[in-house]
Amino acid sequence: MNTLFSFRRLMAMIVKESIQMRRDRITFAMMLGVPLMLLILFGYAINQDPKGLPAALVTTSQDRYTRAMVSAMENTGYYRFDHVVASAEAADRLIKSGVVSFVVTIPSDFARRVQRGDHPQILIEADATDPSVASGAISTLGTVAAQALLREQSAEALAARQSTAALEVVVHRLYNPEGVTQYNIVPGLLGVILQLTMVMMTSMALTRETERGTMENLLAMPASPLEIMLGKVLPFLLVGAVQVVAVLAAARFLFSVPFVGSMSLLLASILVFVLALVLLGYAISTVARTQMQAMQLTFFFFLPSILLSGFMFPYRGMPAWAQVLGEIFPLTHFLRIIRAVMLKGADIHDVTSPLIALVVFVLGFMLLALARFRRTLD
Repeated sequence: MNTLFSFRRLMAMIVKESIQMRRDRITFAMMLGVPLMLLILFGYAINQDPKGLPAALVTTSQDRYTRAMVSAMENTGYYRFDHVVASAEAADRLIKSGVVSFVVTIPSDFARRVQRGDHPQILIEADATDPSVASGAISTLGTVAAQALLREQSAEALAARQSTAALEVVVHRLYNPEGVTQYNIVPGLLGVILQLTMVMMTSMALTRETERGTMENLLAMPASPLEIMLGKVLPFLLVGAVQVVAVLAAARFLFSVPFVGSMSLLLASILVFVLALVLLGYAISTVARTQMQAMQLTFFFFLPSILLSGFMFPYRGMPAWAQVLGEIFPLTHFLRIIRAVMLKGADIHDVTSPLIALVVFVLGFMLLALARFRRTLD
């Protein structure tokens, strides 16, 4: 007679589930890896107040007042002067390509104006495509600059106070002067949406065949691994095209995001990015045995990509090791391209580096998928 509850049957079920969990190594790794990854990323890598931001200095003078301004800004911890240029055109190229976040211009007659008390000025141009990056560095700039100038004054106290009061820090917030958050978030959403859908759908390309029992029919076809891979991933380009049109239309008509760059450059970059994503998803499908494992691996890739790419948190605010990890995700490079093209009007020369990185991802994921395909089907 069967009882309503049996401790022996319960223990048998627990043992059975434990054995099954131990065999499913991907699921077990997800259970342990995701909490640890979130703890490390949020505890160490995420920083809403980025410091040590790269800056370019435009000046033709090396007087003590100029050096005092530069030293004072570096002492705030927000500015790191990696480039010293002599022309505004060179500085504009640096900030448009994303190499620097700030351009500080100190005029050649700055020292003479300070000594004469003739209303000295310095110009700060900030890349405001991400408002949170520029706000902290700009907020304390006026006071710091005035105090540095006061320390360098050798005139009488009254003259020093007058010239310090006359010091003017002119701030230009480039590309997003109003600090609208949607201008930064909405273009990035295109990359996030494409990554979520493209990788997840293509990651089930081969596992679906295995679970449905149609893998043998697929292998019996006179098709090479390359032809099978292209046949699996290319149809998803149409799905990606529909998503691109929808997001770009929403960005323009719902959120009024400005578009000042080349549409052809943007579409070419999107095509390379989508190719990288579908090939990554296909590579995942050659590793996973079931559709559930494919979804788990996709999530394990998707989560750190969102956190380390600069979509949710300032990329410049992360420590060096986190920035290095962020470079291994295609989304990091795509965000640089789409924000530069849409908001800054960048041309092909400004986005050459991230575009080459996406091409490398396409080739790497293709080779990985072909190699894994042969091994898993032998």
